[in-house]
Amino acid sequence: MLYTCRRLAFALLLLLLPISLRAQTKLTPEQYQQDFDYFWTTVNENYCYFDKKQTDWAKVRTYYVAQLPSITTKAAFTRLLENALNELYDNHASLSTNLPDSRRLLPTGTDAWAHYQQGKPVVVAVRAGYGAERSGLRPGMEIIAVNDRPIAQAVPALLGHCLKTVDEAAREVALNQALAGTHNTPRKLTVRAQGKQRDLYPDAPTAQLENIRYLRLLESQQLGTIGYIKINNSLGDNRLMAAFDSTLDALAGTTGLILDLRETPSGGNTTVARAIMGRFITEEQPYQRHEFPAEEREFGVKRSTLELVSPRPRPYTRPLVLLVGRWTSSMGEGITIGFDAMHRATIMGTEMARLNGAITSFRLPNSSFGFNIPTERLYRIDKLPRENFVPAKHPNPDTEGTTDATLAAALQLLQNTRKP
Repeated sequence: MLYTCRRLAFALLLLLLPISLRAQTKLTPEQYQQDFDYFWTTVNENYCYFDKKQTDWAKVRTYYVAQLPSITTKAAFTRLLENALNELYDNHASLSTNLPDSRRLLPTGTDAWAHYQQGKPVVVAVRAGYGAERSGLRPGMEIIAVNDRPIAQAVPALLGHCLKTVDEAAREVALNQALAGTHNTPRKLTVRAQGKQRDLYPDAPTAQLENIRYLRLLESQQLGTIGYIKINNSLGDNRLMAAFDSTLDALAGTTGLILDLRETPSGGNTTVARAIMGRFITEEQPYQRHEFPAEEREFGVKRSTLELVSPRPRPYTRPLVLLVGRWTSSMGEGITIGFDAMHRATIMGTEMARLNGAITSFRLPNSSFGFNIPTERLYRIDKLPRENFVPAKHPNPDTEGTTDATLAAALQLLQNTRKP
């Protein structure tokens, strides 16, 4: 009996230890199996975009369970789950941890984006102020190789093993994973532009993407009679609400305003989003539609809701232009479709991050980390999927990197708006 009591006391002590200390305990094969079963079942029951994917999720279970007997470390298990989650080729699905050689997250951890155009991988967007831009990468350049590995070899290596067929979306995710690289390996990008081949080094002298720092939550200035506010990837920071309010108040006398969401790749929360939108309306309005497929799948009863924005004190009622781009993602995309649905802003820019839905975070029962997957479908209030929204106004990208064409177009639009 004394021995049993001691064992019980020790077990209780382990439960009371901080996760960081419990994480040092080596897991058993049975625990790895339990964690994988929980992961697979949770995704199976809650992921809400299987209908858009070529993923055979049942095959994912068989394929990766066969690898579990060789897993003896959390690092190896992390890699297995990374690969399993990559079968969804969904940039809004991720682990809450990573390894030194893990692929950078899209779009937060990358500084360039490419599409296949007529079969060629072509850069369509470059993140302002980051290594890719500084090294000379520009929209329109063709990607030939990454770290001397031809793209034709790099992309297939990043595709899932459990796809029924390789569709365009899967190829694009793999292409941009190759372009983003891993956390611990500096990139060498071989590109072709105007018939000439060049080598670019976006991570020299240091890997800026692993050391992103913002001096402020937002930046602002007055450009003539036009106000300008840029959000620095802080839509998930509740302190932004007070900072935004005071900044907007200081620009209250302007004849128009530009709100720049092109550097918001890490998403945010709806409290901050509604606080921002609420400063530009005078009556309550819906801004986003939610659907909950898991509930319908389990009970056969469809559930959907409309999320509302309420007006806040001191509304700014003059013309508003919203700037968006490839690094406008998740909550930034939600704000965009909200302003668009409320007919309160002119949306200007390029295709956004196109992240699927709203995510829910889950934690593995034995390991010290969790994972995030989309569990809610999100739409503009007229049922246009959020990820399908494209701005009506999209200035041509600056291929020289010397001017901000989108900002210039927004200024021109607002200046023309106030003319008689």
